[in-house]
Amino acid sequence: MLVSDKKDFTRFVEFPYGHYANDEHWVPPLRMQQRDLLDVNKNPFFEDAEMALFLAEFNGKVAGRIAAIHNKGYNRFNDIEAGFFGFFECIDNQQVADLLLKVASDWLKDRGLNIVYGPFSPNMIAEIGILIEGFEFDPSLMMPYNKTYYDKLISSAGFTKKVDLLAFRITDEVVDMDRIKKADDIVKRRMPELHIRDVNLKNIKDEAVVIRDIFNKAWAKNWGFSPVSENEFDHIVKDLKMIIDTDFAQVAEIDGKPVAFSISLPDMNIAFKKMNGSLFPFGIIKLLYHKNRIKQMRTALMGVLPEWQGRGIDIVLHQRGVINGLKRGFKSSELSWLLETNTSMINVAVRLGAFVEKKYRIYEKQ
Repeated sequence: MLVSDKKDFTRFVEFPYGHYANDEHWVPPLRMQQRDLLDVNKNPFFEDAEMALFLAEFNGKVAGRIAAIHNKGYNRFNDIEAGFFGFFECIDNQQVADLLLKVASDWLKDRGLNIVYGPFSPNMIAEIGILIEGFEFDPSLMMPYNKTYYDKLISSAGFTKKVDLLAFRITDEVVDMDRIKKADDIVKRRMPELHIRDVNLKNIKDEAVVIRDIFNKAWAKNWGFSPVSENEFDHIVKDLKMIIDTDFAQVAEIDGKPVAFSISLPDMNIAFKKMNGSLFPFGIIKLLYHKNRIKQMRTALMGVLPEWQGRGIDIVLHQRGVINGLKRGFKSSELSWLLETNTSMINVAVRLGAFVEKKYRIYEKQ
């Protein structure tokens, strides 16, 4: 059934909280944040996209949900007629999954789209993919988690693998600091004009312009990418500003010109897990209590201008974050996500001493 009123919208938002109630690794997102993410009037992504939400019922109860998404900007940029499904949740019932995926596909087909990718919830700078390996771990901040049977449901509905995404983990026990330092010294000798500075949070609006420009150029040739608009990026920065830590947010400059950036974030999921999706009445207290006890982080955003890629600037940025993290008592960091085809960044992760901890899958269907 199509979600068409506030009551069904609430049912759509609330379904995961019951669906994962007994799952020890699921981290309840903030309900307020989920509502804003799905609100076409509040999320700037929908300035150039359409979305329809659907619910499935089984024996009188909500049994699943899905979103059908027409990302017009993606199609223009990639010269394709693709649609996306996202926000997929379902009981372990193939009939229900088939129905959800079919109704989303039909909605996209009615708009002249001829291939479906997913899940994108709702786009690549939010949560994407289905977890297929690493179910024994909690998800990191802004990364998805799902039931173990989702891959089976989606594959049995006729969807096939498009690409896998990798999440690497680096810990204080395995990090090879000598190797990192040597690589860092080599890069700096080759490029003495390279300077690494902290992101200026007091001038975050101008910094956002710089970072968005680098991001859009750096990611332009990666599968699944479409340029992030100014309004979208400002919205993201607004959400993240309170948790950005300048020990883990840097810009690389060559002769004063920004050419790369890296932003790692304290893994706030550790705090969110205690809050059950709500700030009130005690969520804020729990957030403040656990915030300063977080000992792991996630490298969530990174980009190097194409003309400066392959020169080791990414290694220098990572080295700064790792050293600062160790000084602060952080025990580990997740580097996610990386396309399995992104061999250059995978090599950087491996050279840092990182290992694959989780794997996610994007599916497609004609």
